[in-house]
Amino acid sequence: MGVLSGKRGLVMGVANDRSIAWGIAKACADAGAELAFTYQGEAFGKRLEPLAQSVGSDLMLDVDVTDDASLDAAFAALQERWDRLDFVIHAVAYSDKSELTGRILDTSRANFKNSMDISAYSFIEVARRAHPMMVEGGGTMLTLTYMGSNRVTPNYNVMGVAKAALEAAVRYLANDLGPEGIRVNAISPGPMKTLAGSAIGGARRTFKHTEANAPLRSNATLEAVGGTAVYLCSDAGAYTTGEIIRVDGGFHVLGMPQHENL
Repeated sequence: MGVLSGKRGLVMGVANDRSIAWGIAKACADAGAELAFTYQGEAFGKRLEPLAQSVGSDLMLDVDVTDDASLDAAFAALQERWDRLDFVIHAVAYSDKSELTGRILDTSRANFKNSMDISAYSFIEVARRAHPMMVEGGGTMLTLTYMGSNRVTPNYNVMGVAKAALEAAVRYLANDLGPEGIRVNAISPGPMKTLAGSAIGGARRTFKHTEANAPLRSNATLEAVGGTAVYLCSDAGAYTTGEIIRVDGGFHVLGMPQHENL
């Protein structure tokens, strides 16, 4: 019996088997959870299907988080299959790749709005629809962020602003939903070799720099992030809410690189 046995969770944002969302999904399934997944578009659906099947899930929902009707339809379909929801993993973010290089001064209005909508506001939309399914015994809502929300990270640009908004949303949602027994948290991994991470200019150099300088001299693994998610979604995390949990080898504590790398 795993620590998530008997719990049901919705995982949003699995792109492939190297994505953080998949690391979390795999860890939750290994801990005994029953999972449903969302994806956007046929191409991502084809990638997701064998992964979902590998953890015993046949519940996949096509969702566009910028479309209220699409979100409504997805949660209606989820309610037809499940009478409750114990946790939601929100791993959804987007920015135009061409604006993840250079200066934030060059961010377009259109990309700013789109990035904020998908990367931050969508978490609120998901929470609004998910929390009525968590009324018995509460539940957990979990999203993903990054240190670029509060420290300047080269080329992260508008995503840093969007993640700052997302982290603020975590705190406000934690306060709103706490009386219902629902916890709201975010995990902040360091740089990881994912499809999303590769879109950021200089990603390889950033990965190598953090690996060489983090106190643990290592970036996080999918298994480490997944294990943190399991803790937050399990009964062991019953009194953790409104938190940004950093899983980055300790890199966030540094004021400058290690002496040998100065």
